This record gives sequence, C-alpha cells and structure tokens, in this order.
Amino acid sequence: MPYDTSVSPTPRPARRRRTLLAAAALGCVCLIAGCGGGSGGGAAAQPREGGGGTSSTPPLSPSPAKSSPARTTSVPPSPSKSAGRTVSGPLSGKTVVIDPGHNPRNHEHTREIGRQVDIGTAHKECDTTGTSTDSGYAEAEFTLDVSHRLRALLQAQGAEVVLTYDNDRPYGPCVDERARIGNNAGADAVVSVHADGSAVGNRGFHVILPALVRGGAADTSKIVEPSRELGTRIAGLFVRATGSAPSNYVGGNTGLDTRKDLGGLNLSKVPKVFIECGNMRDPKDAALLTSAGWRQKAAQGIADGISSYLRG
Repeated sequence: MPYDTSVSPTPRPARRRRTLLAAAALGCVCLIAGCGGGSGGGAAAQPREGGGGTSSTPPLSPSPAKSSPARTTSVPPSPSKSAGRTVSGPLSGKTVVIDPGHNPRNHEHTREIGRQVDIGTAHKECDTTGTSTDSGYAEAEFTLDVSHRLRALLQAQGAEVVLTYDNDRPYGPCVDERARIGNNAGADAVVSVHADGSAVGNRGFHVILPALVRGGAADTSKIVEPSRELGTRIAGLFVRATGSAPSNYVGGNTGLDTRKDLGGLNLSKVPKVFIECGNMRDPKDAALLTSAGWRQKAAQGIADGISSYLRG
C-alpha cells in the first residue's frame, strides 16, 4: 500500500472476462516487445508510499514481526547489502535496491512515522503502518517476505542487492530516506514492494510509475522514461509468473498507474517503480497474498521484469 493516504479511486465492479483478456493482452505486448525470459505465471495495484494507497477501509494495525528484535540505538543502521560470495551471472555488475514497504513495527512508533518530511513538491508523513488482511497478516510482513525471495532470485543472477531495511530498525525508514538509499547506491533499478488496501471486489496488481515532477529536491525528468520501461516489463512478466490479472480498479486494466504524490518516486534519481501485488482487503486476493507458493511466484515475476530491463 503506498505511503501517501490519497483519496481512493472509485471502485468499479470486477469483470472477470475483461480483466483476463487485458492480462492476456498485456502478456502478449511484453513478449512482442522482448521483455525477456521469465519463468512461472502473474497481476498489480497502487502502493501507498510510507503511506499513500487506495484503501477505502481503514487498515488494521500490523501485527508485530516475529523475527529479529528492534534495535535500541537511535542511529539508523546501514542498508542491508547482499551477503555471501559474489555470483557470476547475467546481472553481474548491476545494483538493485529493493524497498520493502512499511515496517512491521511502525504501529509502535506512530509519533515518529507521523512527522512530516519534504518530498520536493510538498510535505508528507514519514511513513505509515500499511494495511493487512482481515485475518491480521500485515502488509509489512508480506513485503519483507517477498523482498527476501526477490533478493535471492536476483543474487543468483549475479546482481548486488541492497534492501532499504531488513527488519533491523524500530520503524521506517522515512520515504525520503528510502529514496536516498537508492540514489546513494547508484542503483540500476529500484522496486518498492507493496500490497494495497482497497474495497472488496477490487482485485489485481498494478505498477506505479513516477510522473514528471519538478520542485525543490524533486526532479524526475531523467527517470520517467526508464522507469516506465522498468514498470512495463515488470507488469508483463508478473502476469506470466503469477497468473494474476492487472488491477480492475486502478490503471484502466493496463497494470500501470502514474503518480506524482509519492516521495519515494519524486525524490529518486535512479529508475524506480512501486508494485502493489494485490488487494489485501479482498478475500480472493488475500488468499493469494497469504500463500507462500504465490509469494514465490510474485517474487519471480518481479525478478524476471527487473532482469529483462537490466539486460535490455
């Protein structure tokens, strides 16, 4: 779910036949355009940046993470880089930054994540808690799980992978810091992983692209086109990997949406997109998002898209 809490799009009734046709068409376009080889089978929705999203229902508080305890130091830890030996592969020499949306412990630090940060054209909250399924599976847990799977797939192809955080800090990072991490890494591609929180019946995935924005520290003029190429390849190969259809409520069944209100995109100096892997508030999408097997397919689809983009 994107960080910024903008007004949700007006829900439209899902038309299964129409969305499946759109998904097939999107996959065909990708293959014709040479999106690159992927494996598996996949679909997209709009993330909230440290907050924005399309949730028409107030998100539940994410449950505490069950992994490593929070650090007590006030100094933010360094971004988590690839561990282990360098693997030679088709992505050798490439740096990919993965940005797992939100933080499982954000709900314990509402004052800190509620402070305003400069996103170039406006001020927005540092981050948000994200959404969750009705059963309490938090978006922040989902994004970390998919990000870990994605990291492994990219490392196996030789990429250096940096996570903006890896459950190694008590909250955040803020949306402006998330952008800086990608910039400072000189990333060849950055993907922010999310899941949406919209109305029941709103289904599917979408990839959010940066709009042309200039103001303050924000200037996306150099990344708009490469980010669109990155996002288009991810969308097409996500369909193939997961079998999911593009969103039926955002992006006109294209699986793509362009926004100018997300600080993580506005402040990026390197190609970057968000992906909303599905709608956690819809029971059918939630059944997919809570499946470990489907999350592996989602990671595969994103990895295939990134690889296709980086290999040209």
